[in-house]
Order: sequence, then C-alpha cells, then structure tokens
Amino acid sequence: MLYSIVGIDNVDSLAARMAVRSEHVERLNALRDAGRLIIAGPNPAIDSEDPGDAGFTGSIIIAEFDSLPAAQAWADEDPYIKSGAYASVSVKPFKRVLP
Repeated sequence: MLYSIVGIDNVDSLAARMAVRSEHVERLNALRDAGRLIIAGPNPAIDSEDPGDAGFTGSIIIAEFDSLPAAQAWADEDPYIKSGAYASVSVKPFKRVLP
C-alpha cells in the first residue's frame, strides 16, 4: 500500500538539513531503486524552486510499504529527524486516485 510521509521542519532548519541531506537522499534513492518511491521533495519556504537561505518548511514523500508500522519505522529513521531538521513527521495511508 502507499503511504504519505509528511515532515514539518523546525524553524531555521536549513543547516540541519544540509548536514545530513546526502544520507536522506540515499534512503530515498534506495526506495526508488526498489520501485517503491512514487514522489518525494521539499516544500520551499518561499515561492521559488531555489529558496536559498529561506530554506524549507517540510517535505513530502509518497512511497509503498508493506504496512503502516513499516512506513512509520522507515520514517522514524530519517536523518532529518535525527539532525533536528524535522519538528514532526506524519505517516498516513495514501490512496492514489489520479493520475
């Protein structure tokens, strides 16, 4: 089943994000390589593809997992949590309707 994983950043999280970004992306690439990643990306803090020093307010990941506990366990190990970039993470089942 698909699950949405929504991370909400702490204020001024850019340095914490950048410190572990390669680890975060590596985990996403592993999901992609396994054919389980649907989409992933950050939410810029301003209306721009490249928010620069404004940073980000969070991230969204939609991926396939065997169960809600498996998705939650994967999300709990995200480097952005461990670095303090994320203030919170929400994991919920996701039903794809379109496209």
